Amino acid sequence: MSFLEIIGHMGVIGSAVVACLFLLSVYSIGVMIDRFRRFRAARSQSLAFLPVFAQCLKENKLQEAIGTSRSHDRSHLARVVTAGVTELVDDNNGRLDPAARVAAVSRAVDRASAVISAEMKKGLGGLATIGSTAPFVGLFGTVVGIIHAFQGIAATGSGGIAAVSGGIAEALVATAFGLFVAIPAVTAFNYFTGKLESYQVEMANVGAELMDFVIKQSEAHATR
Repeated sequence: MSFLEIIGHMGVIGSAVVACLFLLSVYSIGVMIDRFRRFRAARSQSLAFLPVFAQCLKENKLQEAIGTSRSHDRSHLARVVTAGVTELVDDNNGRLDPAARVAAVSRAVDRASAVISAEMKKGLGGLATIGSTAPFVGLFGTVVGIIHAFQGIAATGSGGIAAVSGGIAEALVATAFGLFVAIPAVTAFNYFTGKLESYQVEMANVGAELMDFVIKQSEAHATR
């Protein structure tokens, strides 16, 4: 009996289990592709942005830093910088005392980092849920298959291989499907979570670098 034949001979519940696992697999693959493209774009644009940003800070070219940041809108670091520098050059903040101005920029950086982290987490909760529940969905299909095997024994009055083969095959297919869906989802979740943590560290570092610049600039203005 081929794989497709096993699927075709499944009962309503077994077919529903396989269909559910198939949909979970499609969703998880979609999330993996989307997050991979998003994280790769963030990495490549950040690598191009950082040297330009460092040069802009060195030369005190804040408007140029904003323009450069906005041209790298897929970069998590550029978006943090955009939020902080925009707050820094805001005319309304120019009338604040140095300490309040530094605090305003710090809040802008923190808000941007939190928003970006939330955006980059999109879909990862779904991967974690699929990774943890798919084996149990497959196990449910396994139980249903075993029940069908016992029903085959009861119907024939014997425990021969012909009586139980269909139910056992259904049970094994459900188990295999559950693992097939869960293993990639768990692997992808761990991979992207690790990437996200490293990106959060990078955002904290670039935010700290920007805050150092703001503090030095405020101190310079205060001594004039």
